[in-house]
Amino acid sequence: MKAVVFDEIGSPLEVLRLRDLPIPEAGPNEVQVKMLAASINPGDFLYIQSLYPEPKKPALPGQVAGNHGAGIITKVGPGVTLEPGTLVAFSHLDTWAEYAVVPAERLMPLPAGYPMEKAAQFFNLITARDMLEESQVQPGQWLALTAGNSTVATMVLQLARARKVNVLSIVRKKQEHLDLRALGANHVLELAAHPDDIDKRVSELTGGQDVSAIIDAVGGKLLEQLLKSTAFRARVVVYGLYSPERFSLHNYELLLKELRISAHVYRYFFDPPKPGDEPMLRELAALTAPPEFQVPFRAMHPLEDFKAAVEESFLRPESGKRFFRMTP
Repeated sequence: MKAVVFDEIGSPLEVLRLRDLPIPEAGPNEVQVKMLAASINPGDFLYIQSLYPEPKKPALPGQVAGNHGAGIITKVGPGVTLEPGTLVAFSHLDTWAEYAVVPAERLMPLPAGYPMEKAAQFFNLITARDMLEESQVQPGQWLALTAGNSTVATMVLQLARARKVNVLSIVRKKQEHLDLRALGANHVLELAAHPDDIDKRVSELTGGQDVSAIIDAVGGKLLEQLLKSTAFRARVVVYGLYSPERFSLHNYELLLKELRISAHVYRYFFDPPKPGDEPMLRELAALTAPPEFQVPFRAMHPLEDFKAAVEESFLRPESGKRFFRMTP
């Protein structure tokens, strides 16, 4: 089988290689999956650079890249009740390949015919749903989304719209291929056009109403200025680190507003899905399957085109989401 691998820790632009490997076989409590699609995420690049904590560390040499994907079960090992032919999504390892072997407990069955661009990043949908829950933003209140052009942010946006939450999407620069207003944003704040007095601009766009929640993937000066626009008992959910800058916050601002700032690491980073999660996962799949719920993406690449796919995703993520699509 073909796979994108790396033998040493380093920049994804330098260490990845396309290689032919034996098709892995499923052992006890494992499943062999024929991969259909795998998303290319910032977290994949952290993994290649060995920046994740244990146990999410690559095994060198010959580590297959990729952490999220979807495919069809082809074989099951002893102790597995899942049936061959089932469409599944998972977050584990080795997804940038034509086949992967995955612990059965890591798999999430999806409805047959579930759209592949959504299946390949079902864990981003879970993250979007979880962060919206964590923010506790209510209908009629304002939610500020930084990195508004990112895939996760567009997912949060649509889930928030369904709950009648007002959304301010904040972007560095508007992208021609992505209409955030059409996806449900009440307003889009373009930082390139309004680099200063962000808190003043936020107040103008919200009609003077304070922001009840922030879901942030940037940090730095942007988050620092947004915090000035928060309401009493606002919640701030931090899940990314696009800015190299720090942000500052005085205890006065924290205490008198009773701000709640929390970090979000996606639900199944360390632990597999729990049996009690199944109703939520089925509900999320049903909610996001219709074409009205959009997961914008720029291109699907064959594994042979990994250099272009990785370069565009690593250096120009604002150009749009990219996937690997394996031959059915």
